[in-house]
Amino acid sequence: MSDVDGSTDGITTGRLILREPTPADLPALFALYADPLVWGPDPLSRHHDTGQTARMIENWRAAWHRDGLGIWTAWRAEPDGDAFVGIGGCFVRYGVAWNLGFRLLPRFWGRGHAQEISAAAITAAHRLRPDLPLTAYVLEGNDRSRRAVERVGLELVWRGPDAGNPDASAVRLLYSDRPLSSELAHTLTER
Repeated sequence: MSDVDGSTDGITTGRLILREPTPADLPALFALYADPLVWGPDPLSRHHDTGQTARMIENWRAAWHRDGLGIWTAWRAEPDGDAFVGIGGCFVRYGVAWNLGFRLLPRFWGRGHAQEISAAAITAAHRLRPDLPLTAYVLEGNDRSRRAVERVGLELVWRGPDAGNPDASAVRLLYSDRPLSSELAHTLTER
C-alpha cells in the first residue's frame, strides 16, 4: 500500500493525486464515461450527454459533504501537466456500508492504479467510519475489476441477479471486507 499524504488540493499516493471532483472535471469525466471500452462491462453506466455527467459530479460532491469521503478524480503528475487517469474512492451506500469503486481510462489499465486508489480509499474509509463494512459491486464477467477488488483484500459474499439491470441474465457480485448478515446483504443488493 502507498503512503497517503493529505493536502488542501487532495491527497497524494505513490504516483497519483486524488482530488474531490469539481465542475471543471466535466470534460474528462464525460470522456471517461462515454468511452465504450470503459463502460463495456457495465452498459448502464454509459453517459450519452454531458448533463448526465454534470449530475453525477453533483451527486459525488453531495456524498463528500455528507460522508466526509467520496469518489476522487485521479491524476498523474507529468511534465506537461497532470494527466487524468480516472476515478475511484468510497462513499456510504444506503447508510449501511462503504462502497468502493473505480473506473480508469484504458491506457492506464494494468498498471496498479486501481489498487493504489483503492488502498487510499480503504484507509480513509476505515479512519472515518471503521464500524461500516467496506463493499464493492462487480458485474460477473468483469474479470479486471473482480481481480482488482480481490487484490485489496475483499472477498465474495453474495452472488445473484443484478437488480434494475435491463439484462435479465446479468449477475452481480458483492464483495466485502467482512461477513455480512443476510439482512444487510439484502439491503445492498435489492435496489
